[in-house]
Amino acid sequence: MINLFIGLAAGFFGGLVGLGGGVIMIPLMVGILKMGQHKAHGTSLVALVFTGISGAFTYALNGSVDIPASLLLASTAIFTARAGARFANALPEWKLKRSFGGFLILISLLLLLKPYLYHVAEPTTGWLKIVVLLSTGIFTGFLSGMMGVGGGTIMVPSMVLLIGFTQYTAQGCSLLAMIPVGIVGAYTHWRLGNVSTSILPGLVPGVLLGTYLGGSLAHILTEDALRAIFAAVLIWTGSKYLRTPKPQADEESTTVEEN
Repeated sequence: MINLFIGLAAGFFGGLVGLGGGVIMIPLMVGILKMGQHKAHGTSLVALVFTGISGAFTYALNGSVDIPASLLLASTAIFTARAGARFANALPEWKLKRSFGGFLILISLLLLLKPYLYHVAEPTTGWLKIVVLLSTGIFTGFLSGMMGVGGGTIMVPSMVLLIGFTQYTAQGCSLLAMIPVGIVGAYTHWRLGNVSTSILPGLVPGVLLGTYLGGSLAHILTEDALRAIFAAVLIWTGSKYLRTPKPQADEESTTVEEN
């Protein structure tokens, strides 16, 4: 029942704001299930594959998925996702979390200012659009594999701010792109022993149901409300990452040795 609740909460959140729900799922698995951080990241990625399937389907029914854009994002992200999953075992976790926290807060502020940034709010087309999507995929894939998230935290702001997609379309594209990216990252984590298969039978159904409910509700809210929700979540998550304490030298070396 607890696994189902975690999946439901993560799926609903992911479907609502276009995230995979990893920022909710990982803290819940670590805090409630007492799962190790690395295993939580790997298990999260497995569940996010199903989040992407359910969420992308829901957004597609409402005409909010740009398939070519999703394919461009995924075409580079699938290569860097594998590298990100492996790199997660090499870097001190506290450094990564602090850097990512600052990045999340910066992106959230840019997203809130989007209506006033007319020079980036105009739709981007042609080769520039392709370059932006491919570049976003490179960074997103690496981050997805490393942090156990779907990558919506980067994909959505990039598509909204740099390309001019609506919030709905950007979220739909990010959910579709995370399917192949999540598969690659999850497989790599599984090979590294960072996936808890025992909780998946409860986690996945909750994710599927929650994502459908969240995705359906997203089209009821206004775009300004979605942008505010998305930014608030990024600021909250980023502040949590920034407060990650620096471990003692002996603890850090022990962690590196264990990985």
